[in-house]
Parts: sequence; structure tokens; C-alpha cells
Amino acid sequence: MVIHVVLVHPEIHWNTGNAGRTCLAAGATLHLIKPLGFSLDEREVKRAGLDYWEHVKPRVWPGWDAFERELPSLGQPYFFSTKATRLIWDAPLGIATDIVLIFGRETGGLPPILHERYRERFLSLPMHSPHVRSLNLSTSVGIAVYEVLRQRQSP
Repeated sequence: MVIHVVLVHPEIHWNTGNAGRTCLAAGATLHLIKPLGFSLDEREVKRAGLDYWEHVKPRVWPGWDAFERELPSLGQPYFFSTKATRLIWDAPLGIATDIVLIFGRETGGLPPILHERYRERFLSLPMHSPHVRSLNLSTSVGIAVYEVLRQRQSP
């Protein structure tokens, strides 16, 4: 029962480091889709992941096309967007043996072509205040990963 977390074109090293730490804690695999907005060699990425980063071992993909070819073999995909109409609470995330949680870049989310191609697989996180456009990327990753774990523990 594998959880894959995919960051498509992440821009901020702190978010990637924090997402990596969450993945390590939850036993999930982190995938990074290039282009990245930073170098993985930057000390800030390692600092954000603390001394855990060496254990994260992210899989880095040259682009979306290369990753998408492998996507069917990884598990059931779910894409996260503030534009989605289906809430995370309404998705059966604990049922799939292997699951792929896909997040877009911090400033623009996922590209429109993915919204069209995978429309039925998009989820959003509930936000009650109209003053909040979105949640931080690494916060969103944490919520989604631990919702999968919560659903898997429920009878």
C-alpha cells in the first residue's frame, strides 16, 4: 500500500523540503517533476528537510510526459486544486492499494490540460474563509497524506 506524492514544477525549496519530511514520516515516496524552481543541491532544501533529507531520496522526473507514461503503474491518481469541486473528504483515498497524490506549483497550480484530461480525479481541500485563496503546498501535502492514512485505519 504505497503512497506517492508528486510535486509538479515546485518553486519553493522550503515547501519541497517540508513535503519530503512528511513523506518520510508517512512512508510515502516523493516525486519531483522538472523544471524545479531551485536546485536540489541548495542547502535551503536540505535545511527545510532537516537531517531527514538524505533519507527522502526523491524520484526526479525530467518532465510531466515522462512521469505520465509511468502514472498507470504507480496507482490511482488524485490531483489537488483550489478549482476542484469535489472535496478530499468525499474521495475514497483509503481504498486504493497504491495512490498518487499530485500537486501543482505554488503560484499557478496544475496546468489547464491536466484539469481537462483528469477532471474526475481532482480534489480540493475545504476552506471556509473567502479571504484565503489556497493553503501552503507543504501543508496541503500533509493534509492529503494523513487523510489517506486516516482512511486506511478506519474500519
